[in-house]
Amino acid sequence: MLQPKKTKYRKAFKGRNRGQSSRGFSLDQGQYGLKALGYARLTARQIESARRVITRQLKRMGVLWIRVYPSLPVTSKPAEVRMGSGKGSVDYWAVRVQPGRIIYEVDIGEAPEELARKAFRIAGDKLPFATCFVTRNARGGL
Repeated sequence: MLQPKKTKYRKAFKGRNRGQSSRGFSLDQGQYGLKALGYARLTARQIESARRVITRQLKRMGVLWIRVYPSLPVTSKPAEVRMGSGKGSVDYWAVRVQPGRIIYEVDIGEAPEELARKAFRIAGDKLPFATCFVTRNARGGL
């Protein structure tokens, strides 16, 4: 699973997740992409689960890029622990996602677009927000 090898600080503040995505909102390498339409903290397990679906549906043809990386440590305290006594230990790693962010990109060459569309639809069902399928037009833009 994805997690940083080393971080500057062991634990992070919760923070807020507002606004539109100001980076990572256009396709860079691939011809098809999966774009987020909502806000969420996307966990490393969710990223891996959707990645497995995409590679399985595409039958390992083409190239897949994961455009997000879980670098936010999320802490939690064990069950039935009294209030106080500090912050809990790191439970999992996540990334904050805003609307407009491209989560995955794929380049499948001459294979039909419907194959990528189906793979991204199933992968989108595993993510905690609504997603949409985006494609690069003939001029290279979105």
